[in-house]
Amino acid sequence: MIATPTWFITGASSGFGLAFAHYALDHGYNVVATARSLSKLEALLEKNSDRLLLARLDVTVPTEVSDSVKAAIFRFGRIDVLINNAGYGAIGAVEETPDEVFRSRMETNFFGALSTIKAVLPHMRQQKAGAIVNFSSLGGKLSFPGIGAVSASKFALEGISEALAQEVAPLNIKVMILEPGAFRTNFNDLEILPEIDDYKKVMSGIRTAVGQYHGRQPGDPYKAARAVDTALASDKTPLRLQVGADAIEGLRAHGEKFLADLSAWESVAIDTQLDEMLPSVK
Repeated sequence: MIATPTWFITGASSGFGLAFAHYALDHGYNVVATARSLSKLEALLEKNSDRLLLARLDVTVPTEVSDSVKAAIFRFGRIDVLINNAGYGAIGAVEETPDEVFRSRMETNFFGALSTIKAVLPHMRQQKAGAIVNFSSLGGKLSFPGIGAVSASKFALEGISEALAQEVAPLNIKVMILEPGAFRTNFNDLEILPEIDDYKKVMSGIRTAVGQYHGRQPGDPYKAARAVDTALASDKTPLRLQVGADAIEGLRAHGEKFLADLSAWESVAIDTQLDEMLPSVK
């Protein structure tokens, strides 16, 4: 039994990351709170806790990833939970989104998370325990106009998480994908890309939401941390955890549409089999 678990949190300067840091400290855990700017983590110092370590970490810089993990191990001896939260978004139709925006989101949201995972895994394997929580979103399982760049990075993260979960399960390491709906975070802290006239109609909903929905999101990030903690403590931790009623409703409808399409096109799909592989009819 671990007396004091250690949570290593990326992107802890605001939003989910900051809320998760507060939750973990409030519940007696050690916390390694990381962000690209240490000055943005200063609010956590108000906790005045010897269970808190602040570390500079840009997840796209390999040396900073390894250095922050080493600092965590030196200070607390272990990392029990990795909260892979660092990431950022963009709003724009696929054609409106420059290639460099796609690449930058992949670098942080996918490759940055992957780099952090690979840095903590040797320690988790050695201690024969641990948990990795990868922040996806509702847009990591389905997508809609304007979030293609973010969805692409989150779809990739979900894919590797699913493989990783099966690889490390025999080592007593858990992997969980978190799929939040709309939560009270920096929703409008997004890069808004220039418009192309032909996409104005289809893009109007998301562009309007960015300006009007900020500060009105129904989800409480602190309660999301509680949900994650509860799920990790369970003997049957789910591979995917949706948080927020909108996430549940959206993904249920998406799943039902997927199953309906699967059924409707089943005969066409099966009819692609080689003739010699079909069962003979007598």
